[in-house]
Amino acid sequence: MIDIDENPPAERPDWSCQACGACCATSAEWPRFSLESEEEIARIPAAHVDDAAGRMRSVDDRCTALAGVVGTFTACAVYAVRPLVCRECQPGDPECLIARARWGLPTVVDSESPIG
Repeated sequence: MIDIDENPPAERPDWSCQACGACCATSAEWPRFSLESEEEIARIPAAHVDDAAGRMRSVDDRCTALAGVVGTFTACAVYAVRPLVCRECQPGDPECLIARARWGLPTVVDSESPIG
């Protein structure tokens, strides 16, 4: 079951993208470039761009810019220049919950137990 209580995850210190990373390791098809200009894409280091597919480079469904261990500690190697879809992804949004579920991470925001 996927549910969210009255405290949205983005407003809770215990729901941390840096302790998750599931959205960056869920599909080789994501993130795709959508509204980025050629100049914005050019700022992303070429090692992390799959030009032919129009998306970030992935290995085994994991973005190559993702460092760390999913569900423990993660960081984005291109955070300052990450694609728009990555900027728009928010803790607890539907895409986040789907990715967390795929990794077996908690998807219910419980006011008594930390998530992330």
